[in-house]
Amino acid sequence: MKITTRFWISLIFSLPMLLEMILHPFTGWMLPGGSWTMLVFTTIIMLISAGPFVSSAWAAFKKHHSNMDTLVALGTLTTYLYSIYAMFTHRPVFFETAAFVITFVLLGQVLEEKMRSNASSAMSKLVKLGAKNALVKRDDHFVKVPIDQVKQGDLIQVQPGQKIPVDGKIVSGNSAVDESMVTGESLPAHKKVGDKVIGATINQNGSFVFTAEKVGSDTMLAQIIAIVKQAQNSHAPIQKLTDKVANIFVPTVLIIAIATFLVWYVLIGKDVATALNFAVAVMVIACPCALGLATPTALMVGTGRGAKMGILIKNGEILEAANNLDTVVFDKTGTITRGKPVVTDIVGNKEEVLQIAASLEKMSEHPLAPAILAAAKAGKISTSPVTNFMAIEGSGISGQINGRAAFVGKPASKDVTVASPLKAKITTLQEEAKTVVLVAIEKQAIGLIAIQDVPKENAARAISGLVKLGLEPVMLTGDNKPVAQAIAQQVGINKVIAEVLPIDKAAAIKKLQQHHKVAFVGDGINDAPALTQANVGIAMGSGTDVAIEAGGIVLIKNDLEDVVRALKLSKKTFSRIKLNLFWAFIYNVLGIPVAAGLFAGAGLTLSPEFAGMAMAFSSLSVVISSVLLGKSKI
Repeated sequence: MKITTRFWISLIFSLPMLLEMILHPFTGWMLPGGSWTMLVFTTIIMLISAGPFVSSAWAAFKKHHSNMDTLVALGTLTTYLYSIYAMFTHRPVFFETAAFVITFVLLGQVLEEKMRSNASSAMSKLVKLGAKNALVKRDDHFVKVPIDQVKQGDLIQVQPGQKIPVDGKIVSGNSAVDESMVTGESLPAHKKVGDKVIGATINQNGSFVFTAEKVGSDTMLAQIIAIVKQAQNSHAPIQKLTDKVANIFVPTVLIIAIATFLVWYVLIGKDVATALNFAVAVMVIACPCALGLATPTALMVGTGRGAKMGILIKNGEILEAANNLDTVVFDKTGTITRGKPVVTDIVGNKEEVLQIAASLEKMSEHPLAPAILAAAKAGKISTSPVTNFMAIEGSGISGQINGRAAFVGKPASKDVTVASPLKAKITTLQEEAKTVVLVAIEKQAIGLIAIQDVPKENAARAISGLVKLGLEPVMLTGDNKPVAQAIAQQVGINKVIAEVLPIDKAAAIKKLQQHHKVAFVGDGINDAPALTQANVGIAMGSGTDVAIEAGGIVLIKNDLEDVVRALKLSKKTFSRIKLNLFWAFIYNVLGIPVAAGLFAGAGLTLSPEFAGMAMAFSSLSVVISSVLLGKSKI
C-alpha cells in the first residue's frame, strides 16, 4: 500500500481522537463509545498504517539486526498494548498517542517522498525529452515511423521546430540546434554537413538530413539517463558509516528507553503510564530516519543538478573521492589543446605569404597543410595554379606560381637565403615550441608561418579555477618537454610530465598517487588506463566511447571549465551530506535527554506524539537541506 494511502487512513482515524483531546478539557466532550471507539480506530491504524513498520522491524530482528523502523514499531506497539491492558483494568489509556505517532511519522515520509520526487525531477525531464517519431527515408520517400523502428544507417530528415530523434551526422542542409537540454549550453549551436547532432535536441530554423549513427540505448540521452539512474541509486562510502552507526544507535536507544522507564517507575516512583510515556518518547524521538535520508537525498539532488549542467557523475563513490582530491592531471592533446594544429603567427606580407603557401600546400599531403589552408580560407585568400609541383624529401615542397619558383618548407633549407631579422624570428618562434614553415620566392625567404596545437580558449580560466579550489594542476603528455612546457606556461600549469608513452600514462598516475589523491582528465582511447587508475577519472564528452566508459565523471560539453564545475559540485554535494548528518545526529543527541525527562523539573518534557511530530520534521528538514543544494551557486 502506498505511503500516502496509509497516511490518509491514519489521519482520518486519528482526527476524532485529536478532537476529543482538544475539546474534553473545556467541554467534557468524549467520543461516543469512549475507550472502545478509540481501540477500534487505533487498531485499524496499527493494522494498516503501522503494519509495514512492524513487518520491517520483525524482519530485521530475525536477522539479529535493528533498523529505523524498530523504534517506531516498539514505541507504538508498547503504547497500544499497554492501553488495551489499562482499558480492562480501568486505568488511563493512551491509544491516541500510538495513533498520533504513526500519523506524524507517515506525514514526514509523505513530505519526504514529495521532496524526493522534486529532487529527481531531472530524471523525469530527461526521460520525456526523447522524440516519439522520426521522418525516415524509405523507398526514396521520407515517412514518419515510430522511434523504435529507426535503425543505424537510416537517413532521417529534420524540419524546423522538430526534435532530433537519434544521434547522427548531417549529410545535407544546415541549421541552428538548441542543445541546452543535453549539454546545458544556452546558445544554439550552428550545424552543417559533417557535424554531429544529438537525439532529443531541438532543431530551430533550418532543415537537414542526417545519418543515424546511434539508436535506442546507444544514444547519448539513453546513456545519460542510465548514468543518472545509476548515480541516484548508488551509495557513497560515508553511507556505510551511517549504516554502522544506525546498527549501534538503535540498540543503544532501546537500552536508554528501558533505563528511562526503570528510573521513573522504580527509583522515582511514578506510575506505569508516566514512566511508559517517557520511555516511548525516547524511542520515537530517537528514530534515526534523518540519518538514512542525509546521504541519498543529497546524492540525488547533486547528480540531478550535474545532469542539467552536462556533468554526469556516475556514482556516490566517485563523488566522495572527488571531494578528497589535491591534484588534477590533464592529458595535453585534445584535452588542454584543440587537438589539431592551427596557424598562430605569420611574419612578412600576410596575404602574399599565405597565398604562396596555400597554393603549394593545396597539392600536398603534409599533416600541417590543413592548418595553412584553413588560415587562407579564414583570410579569404585565394590560391593560384601551380606547375612543376615537387615534394622535396625532408625539406619541403616547391613549384612554379605565376612564372616564379616558390618554396614552402623547413627554415634550415640550404637553397634559400634568409635575412638576419627572419633568422632571429625563427629562433624566437621555435623557443615558443611552434613549428616554423619558411616561405620563399626565387630562393629568397619572404616570410614565415608558425603552427601550433594551441590551448583551448578557456583552458587558462579552467586551470586558474582549479588553483583557487586548492588543487595542483599537472600536464601529462607524450610530447617533448619544450613543446609541453610552452603549452603549460600559456595556461598556467607549473608541473609537466612529458615524453610519456601512452602505455605508461597509468604508471605515471600510480606514481603520483603515492603522495596525492589524483584526478585525470582525458579524452582518447590511450587515456582509458589512466582514467581507470586515477582516484577520479574525468572523461571529455568529445572523446572515444572507451574513454567515456572509463571515466567516473563525464563532461558532455567538452568544456574544460566543467572540470572546475564538476569538482565544485562534488565538494558542495559531499559538504551537504556531512551537514545533513551533523544535524541528524545533533537532533537525536539534543532530543533524547528531553524525551527521557531529564528536564522535567524545569517543566520541559516531550510527549510521544510531539516526539513523533518533531522526528518527522527533522527528516523533512534534512530533505529540504538537500533540495536547497539544487539552488546553490556552482
